[in-house]
Amino acid sequence: MSTTSNYPGKRICQIIKVKSEALQEYKDIHKNVWPEVLESLKDQNIVDYSIHYDPIHSLLIATFKYIGNDWETDSKKGSLNEPTRRWWKLTDSMQETLVEGSTGSTDPKGWWYNLEEVFRFDA
Repeated sequence: MSTTSNYPGKRICQIIKVKSEALQEYKDIHKNVWPEVLESLKDQNIVDYSIHYDPIHSLLIATFKYIGNDWETDSKKGSLNEPTRRWWKLTDSMQETLVEGSTGSTDPKGWWYNLEEVFRFDA
């Protein structure tokens, strides 16, 4: 993986399957993400967050930048935030994890499957 000194954190890319019968609802609720959930992302030092949809494989592809310096601690803040936990309960029901044995977003194994970055170009 290429690294550059002009970016202080790390990029993260994750995937998960979306249930076909829940796709439209998933898209609809993401048009108005709860403000408390967005604030929780900021508290976790997550910026530049986006989710894309791959219709061929029914995959959601999330990318974001982590700009803090203690990912292990910051990444756990979401599970301590009650509105985020309620959001995850809602969205988990629309998804199928690719993380073997995971039971949901609060599972220590994770819910979204992390992908390895193999190339980056920063100009």
